[in-house]
Amino acid sequence: MDNVTLALIFTLFAGLATGVGSLLAFFAKTTNTKFLSFALGLSAGVMIYVSMIEIFFQAKVALVSSLGYTEGYWVTVLAFFGGMLLIGVIDKLIPTYSNPHEIKKVEDMEKPGKAIQDPELMKMGIFTAIAIGIHNFPEGIATFISTLQDPSVGFAIAVAVAIHNIPEGIAVSVPIYYATGSRKKAFKLSFLSGLAEPVGAVLAFLILMPFLNEFVMGITFAMVAGIMVFISLDELLPAAKRYDEAHLSIYGVIAGMTIMAISLIYLQ
Repeated sequence: MDNVTLALIFTLFAGLATGVGSLLAFFAKTTNTKFLSFALGLSAGVMIYVSMIEIFFQAKVALVSSLGYTEGYWVTVLAFFGGMLLIGVIDKLIPTYSNPHEIKKVEDMEKPGKAIQDPELMKMGIFTAIAIGIHNFPEGIATFISTLQDPSVGFAIAVAVAIHNIPEGIAVSVPIYYATGSRKKAFKLSFLSGLAEPVGAVLAFLILMPFLNEFVMGITFAMVAGIMVFISLDELLPAAKRYDEAHLSIYGVIAGMTIMAISLIYLQ
């Protein structure tokens, strides 16, 4: 299977995990906070390690080869922080009340006395779905580009992104369910918000592929590294700590870094 097809499959897999979160909200009785805390920490560990150790390094090699050592290194650093700036601006433009990373639990689906047919809840749910969709665009590009360069790294990123999409699916489903009383509508919107990830991948393919050379790949890789470090520090770790029990999130970070380190050694 060629890397482009594989990259699209990995990105679709990561995006559809929001639907998994939605299903958990409907069929589980309680939120497994220990699992989510550890899993989100693990996801952050994978993203941070692969970004700083592998992707940033590959970007630097490509740009130094194209521009020379000093200029190439500077461009790598600037593109890395440019990726952080891009995702930071996206975050800033999303209204705080529709923040997709506000913690929701499965138990919220069964709270007595919750209002049904509440238009404000519907509005919150739709904005949350839109916010997650916007966030998923750069994540889809990151997964796609990483898989093109190295499928083993792309797979690790896809799994990490999928893990962090699960609680986002819950965040979309809870308010929409209470606004409409329909599990079907809640699942549908949650599912659709995840599709922004493969859409981001397709856009990356259509826009970047005709221009892909060592320089463009280096810039893109450095920005991807910055995006993933920002997501880890701004989204994954705070969410993991909110679910946290007995430092499980930090154990997850260490486990994620360890798994990624061993994987990179044996998959080279």
